[in-house]
Amino acid sequence: MLGYIIADAGADGCLAAVALRLEAADIPFAGAIQNNAARDDGQPPDMDLRIIGTERIIRISQMLGPGSTGCRLNAAALEEAAGLVGAALDTGAPRVLLLNRFGRQEAEGRGFRPLIGRALGEGLAVLTVVGADYLSAFADFAGGMAERLPAETEALRRWCHDRVSASVTRE
Repeated sequence: MLGYIIADAGADGCLAAVALRLEAADIPFAGAIQNNAARDDGQPPDMDLRIIGTERIIRISQMLGPGSTGCRLNAAALEEAAGLVGAALDTGAPRVLLLNRFGRQEAEGRGFRPLIGRALGEGLAVLTVVGADYLSAFADFAGGMAERLPAETEALRRWCHDRVSASVTRE
């Protein structure tokens, strides 16, 4: 029950739209949705995670200064976000886990990767976005259990709904 879409310019908006559809359908879910906010100073956009079910927004990017080419991800902020999502899973209520990205941190065993494994072990449907550079690491992690999905809101909502319905039937 691991679905993914390939990261592109519309992936974050698509995942946010799926979250709205799941909420409207009363399907309990947890996770983090990314929003990239444009900056007025010409620097790359700020990356914020909205933690589903809370009012928390965590900035996961950091400013490195003009001309910097290093990774802007604030790994500590990402780990904080993962802890908050993990707390939501602790309630036992979510049936779906939506995650903004399987990226470098997850490829290296950190970030949201432990939560993905936990959620799958608990029978939750997991839907994530995978960066093109990390498809190989994701495939290794998924071990043939992942399903590539179209980046279409209704198709993703239906996939989540079908997985939740199937898990309820098995219980």
